[in-house]
Amino acid sequence: MNHASTILIVDDESISREAMESLLTNQGYHLVFASTGAEALSLAAQRMPDLILLDIMMPGMDGFEMCRQLRATPLIADIPVIMVTSLDDRDSRLQGIEAGADDFISKPFDRIELRLRVRTITHLNRYRRLMNERTRFEWVIEQAKDGFVIVDRNDTIQYANSQARSYLNLPPPSSEDTADATLPDNEPFLALVRKHYRCEPEEAWQNRLLLHTPHPPKAPDGTVPPVPEVLCYLVRPETATSQALWLQVDHLDLPTSLHEEKLFRMRDVTEQVTRKRQMWTFHSLVTHKLGAPQASLINSIHLLKSGSHHLSPQEVEEFTDIVFQSAQRLCSQIQEVRDYLRMTEQPTPSEAYPLATLPQLIEHIRREMNLEALTVTGGALPDARLVLSAQAIEVLLREVLENARKFHPTYTPTITVAISSTRGSEACIQVTDDGVTLSPEQLDRVWMPYYQAEKGFSGSVPGMGLGLAMVAALLWNVGGHYAMTNREPGPGVVVRLVIPLAKDVAQ
Repeated sequence: MNHASTILIVDDESISREAMESLLTNQGYHLVFASTGAEALSLAAQRMPDLILLDIMMPGMDGFEMCRQLRATPLIADIPVIMVTSLDDRDSRLQGIEAGADDFISKPFDRIELRLRVRTITHLNRYRRLMNERTRFEWVIEQAKDGFVIVDRNDTIQYANSQARSYLNLPPPSSEDTADATLPDNEPFLALVRKHYRCEPEEAWQNRLLLHTPHPPKAPDGTVPPVPEVLCYLVRPETATSQALWLQVDHLDLPTSLHEEKLFRMRDVTEQVTRKRQMWTFHSLVTHKLGAPQASLINSIHLLKSGSHHLSPQEVEEFTDIVFQSAQRLCSQIQEVRDYLRMTEQPTPSEAYPLATLPQLIEHIRREMNLEALTVTGGALPDARLVLSAQAIEVLLREVLENARKFHPTYTPTITVAISSTRGSEACIQVTDDGVTLSPEQLDRVWMPYYQAEKGFSGSVPGMGLGLAMVAALLWNVGGHYAMTNREPGPGVVVRLVIPLAKDVAQ
C-alpha cells in the first residue's frame, strides 16, 4: 500500500504557493497550504505533515519565529523544515539553523534541486517515523505476556519478542545489535514451529500457509477465495516430565508494511484448555460417583418392592443393608460437594482459634475416627491464636487425617502431628503418615478440586476428591499456604499447613 507524503507549503504570497504547487504536483505528494505562521502551526498539528516548506519573509510571524514555535511544541517538534528564502547572507542561514531549520532553498530555486531535496527529506522522515513506530511497538510488545512474531512474505522471521523466543527456543537478542542479529535467516517460521509443536488442526495451518505463497490458488472467476477463520493451535504434547502446552495462534496483516509482513500472536491457552478438560472430567466423575450408589439404591429397592414375597428373611436383610449403605454413600458424597462449595464461598471468619487447645481437638478427632497410632508433638505460644474459626480448623484436620487413613494400604496409619508457632508470624501444623509415596505429578495436582490420586480413574476411591481442595481454599482465604512432600525415608507423606496468627499476637 502506497502512503503519499504530506507537504505543508507556507507562504504569504499566492504566486509563490502556486509556483510550489506546479513543481510538486504529480510527484506523489499530498499538498497542504497556509498563508500565515499561525495558520501553519495549526495545520501542522492537525495534519502532521512529513515536510514543511517555509517562507522566511512573511508579515507578522516570520519564518524564523514560526520555526522556533514549531520546535517548542512537542507534538510537532520533529517535523522537518526547509526554509525558502531570498536572503542569501550567512547571518540569515545561521539564524535559520538556530531556529531549527533542517535545510535551505534560495529564491529563485532550481526545480530539479527542489524536487530532489523534497524527495530526500520526505523519504528520510518517513523512514524515521517508521523506525520510531517500530521502537515503540517493540517496547510495548516486549512487556507483553504473549509471543509476537513478524514474518515477511517468504515466511522468514523479521522480529520476535522475548516470549516468542522462549516459545520457539531462540536465543535472546544480542546487546550490540537489534533482534534481527540472532534470528534464523534460513528457516521459515512454519518449519521452526513444527520442530517443537504439533500444528493443530493441520488443515487450518495448511490454509494459513497459503497466505504466504506468492500466487495463492484462485477461484474460476479469477478471485482469491477467503481463507476460513479457524482457530489454530501449536501443541507441545505432554511428556514424562512436563505437562502439555497449548498456544493459540492468530495473525494480522500489517497494512503499512513495505514487505507484506504479517504479525503472529502466540497466546498460552493451556489453562483454558485444561479447565475444559477438568470440567469434562468433573462431569464424568460426578456422574460415575453419584451414579453407582444411585443405581445400587434403585435396583435394591426395586428387588425389595417387586420380589419381597420370594425373598428369604436373610436376603431381605442383605438387600436392606445394601439400600442403607448406598443411601449413606450417596448422601455423603452430595454433602461433600455442598461443603466444598460452602467453604470456598464463605467469607473469612472473624473469630480466632486458640492454638493451645489444638491437642484436645486432635484427640477428639482421633477417637471419633478410631485412629490408634496418632501422636501430637511440639508446642505453641500460650497466647497464640489462629485466624480461623474452630469449625474451619476441624475441617482442615479431619480432611488431612482422613486422607492419611484412606490412602494407607491397611487403613491403619501411624500419624504424627507436630505443632509450632513463632511470635508475630504464623503457626505450622505438620501431619506425617506412613502410607503411600506419591509421584511428582500427584504431588502437584493433589490440591486441585475433584482430583483423586489414583492411576486411571475408576471411581473406587472413597470421597469426591474435594478434601484437600477445601483445605487449600480455607487457607487462601486467610493468607495461609500449604505443601505436601514425600516422607524421607518413606513410605508416606508430610502435609504442612501454615496459618497466620491473629494480629494482636503479632503486635
